[in-house]
Amino acid sequence: MLDAGGFFDWIVANMKTKIFAALVGITIVTAGCVKTVSDTHTATVSFGKDSVEGRYPRTMDQVYLAAVQVIQNNGAVITEFIPHDTTNVVRSLQGKVDQSDVWVRVEVVDPRITSIIVEARTKWGNKDIDLAHELEKEVALQLAR
Repeated sequence: MLDAGGFFDWIVANMKTKIFAALVGITIVTAGCVKTVSDTHTATVSFGKDSVEGRYPRTMDQVYLAAVQVIQNNGAVITEFIPHDTTNVVRSLQGKVDQSDVWVRVEVVDPRITSIIVEARTKWGNKDIDLAHELEKEVALQLAR
């Protein structure tokens, strides 16, 4: 009779371990999902600033076409879209540059100023602020041409 308790203790300990592992997994999955600048969601493991903004005295079409050109020159454009909860004053795109995911949002601030926000994350979900800054500056150089 006394030996039966040891067997059941092993089962309870095994179940506690499985429940704990499941809770940790759920916590990681739910805590690791963030909203991107293009109003989509992505998995991530880091927190902090991962985007760079620039404002230019150009039309939205000029800035957006410059952003598309820069992403195509450095990698590939995956999707282009207008976020569903906005009007035609916002455009977004998603691309891949150097195995990093890049999101770009172009938005009209006022009739003469257009804002561009570039966000970049590595394939592991870590922020890549250097790449975001580099791409935003390349858009500025593209607009200067």
